[in-house]
Amino acid sequence: MPKRFKQLFSPIRIGNMTVPNRIVFPAHLTNLAEHNLPSERQAYYYAERAKGGCGLVITEEQSVHPTDRAYEKLIDAFNEEVVPRYRLITNMVHQYGTRIFAQINHNGLQGSSIHTRLPVWGPSSVPDPLFREVPKEMDRIDICDLIKGFAKVASLVKEGGFDGLELQSSHSSILRQFLSPLTNRRADEYGGSPDKRFRLVYEVAESVRRVVGRDFVVGIRLSGEEFVDGGLELVDVVEIAQRVEETGLFDYINTSVGIATHTLFVVEGSMCMPPGYTVYMTSAIRRKVNLPVIAVGRIKDPIQAERILAQGHADLIGMVRGLIADPELPKKALNGEEGSIRMCLSCNQDCIGRVGINRSIGCVQNPAAGKEKVWGTGTLIMASKPKRVLVIGGGPAGMEVAKVAAQRGHHVSLLEMEAEFGGQINVASKLPFRAEFGDITRNLVNEINGLEIDLRLSCKATPESILNECPDTVVVATGSCPQRPPISGCEQENVFTVWEVLTENIFLGERVLIIDQLGFYQASGVAEQLSDQGKKVEVLSPALYVGQGLGGTLDLEMWYKRARKRGITLTPNYSLIGIEGNAVRAIHNYSGQVREWQNVDSVVLAAPHCANDQVYFDLKDKVPELYRIGDCLAPRRVDAAIREGHRIGRIL
Repeated sequence: MPKRFKQLFSPIRIGNMTVPNRIVFPAHLTNLAEHNLPSERQAYYYAERAKGGCGLVITEEQSVHPTDRAYEKLIDAFNEEVVPRYRLITNMVHQYGTRIFAQINHNGLQGSSIHTRLPVWGPSSVPDPLFREVPKEMDRIDICDLIKGFAKVASLVKEGGFDGLELQSSHSSILRQFLSPLTNRRADEYGGSPDKRFRLVYEVAESVRRVVGRDFVVGIRLSGEEFVDGGLELVDVVEIAQRVEETGLFDYINTSVGIATHTLFVVEGSMCMPPGYTVYMTSAIRRKVNLPVIAVGRIKDPIQAERILAQGHADLIGMVRGLIADPELPKKALNGEEGSIRMCLSCNQDCIGRVGINRSIGCVQNPAAGKEKVWGTGTLIMASKPKRVLVIGGGPAGMEVAKVAAQRGHHVSLLEMEAEFGGQINVASKLPFRAEFGDITRNLVNEINGLEIDLRLSCKATPESILNECPDTVVVATGSCPQRPPISGCEQENVFTVWEVLTENIFLGERVLIIDQLGFYQASGVAEQLSDQGKKVEVLSPALYVGQGLGGTLDLEMWYKRARKRGITLTPNYSLIGIEGNAVRAIHNYSGQVREWQNVDSVVLAAPHCANDQVYFDLKDKVPELYRIGDCLAPRRVDAAIREGHRIGRIL
């Protein structure tokens, strides 16, 4: 065991069970369920993290009652058909010595009737701001049914081979809604004082204990703070944690933060949140209880995790996104190979961003996430006949295909015209709050440097030079180029692209108008950067609101706060129709009214790129095997580039 990670890799007792180390893969939505039942894909997904060495896996929530269907693929744990599916998951995880708990939950008023056609339940008739449904205030019969539902699911979880269960009482949970004065306005024995608001948690835990016994682990997850007026504050949650311990019914406390509606952006913090941003809450709880406490919140690497444990802030470390990005993180740390860990970016683009639109979970850096059975660790097959492979372009697509092809035994050369690898990643990481995006380059460079790849920087490939090498296969990954939309005035000298602003030493005037045709970080990031330089900035967007693409990554709220603080003007629902000198004209999308902006010194275009595909077409029909991947196929986001590089590397 590395001395530097002595705490992280020490075993810990939870209830009557020992967890082999302190690394936890906490509950999170995967959308991998099938027909509202656990799936084989989930089994491989969890087993991949167990194989990578984490000590404890906690599954995504399992619903305890038919009135709860917050989203389409929520698992109906009250359906007894879950048991054989549970056994598949638990058996696969247990083969690696990892412990596994099931999180059980009812989403309450944070659910939706769209699937069930039933009214949603809540402690009081307080509508949720996201779903905007007025819930039915639960009567005593409903509460009794809910308690029975928790008990039934607990028995099925135990029958399914789990080592324990966790009561979800944090961001999206009916138990939290009863605990919080924000949503619990009852005047009976379940509302009013903190003791009365805690009553449902106690009765649920008591009923669960009756069916699972004392040897089965039972834990609870609490939100350290709701961050909304009238909601739970940290001092309240510390008192709740003390009540949890005093019941004698619980074996550990897991933590979270926020509410999955009002303050969803703090539940799974993006790059703009500091690493370990919720640890102070965990620490406050741990100081007041003797139960083991799990810390979460942008804990990305083993060094950070070890420090949190050594300083006494927590007993275990939850690393959801870190283990999605690199399931082998624990094993690498244990073997002294922490420098090779594929560090999570907290970009939220392909994990939270995908499940939020009802798609299965993914990861921009790890194409195997959610596809572990076919693309997971150990699934690469050596090439039967090694080929001479030339990869043109050292951005994320090119590095990924070169890596996978080399791992399969091909003879690979990677040619990059610039002096460093990374491509557009190196430009994107220059934006405010996007520096960690550069970890994509660092992670991929680490991986290709450890392989037998002929790496050529500052090497401009031409069709002639490529053909002279007589390759068996050429993969073109030359990326994309900025372009100006075909609108009058976009070629003026006072008009620039985002790319030019970030890569060239250009002069911008005092008043800058940014035309945002992308709705992502390009415009919002440049707006902040220019505002910090003292420019008067306005962002013009044809979308319903500026920065529309930031919602899925949970960056929208913080971006609006920062924009407001900086005095950046945000103007949605306008489409650019022309630029003439220092005047910009745009049309309102709904009224058709044309508006003109006068005295604009500089215009910055955040516009779609065009594919840089000339090399591909120059080589077409001239080499035995030719592919194009990433932006030179079609300009998209980085997940597509890496995924395509990975796929082509596997089929060469």
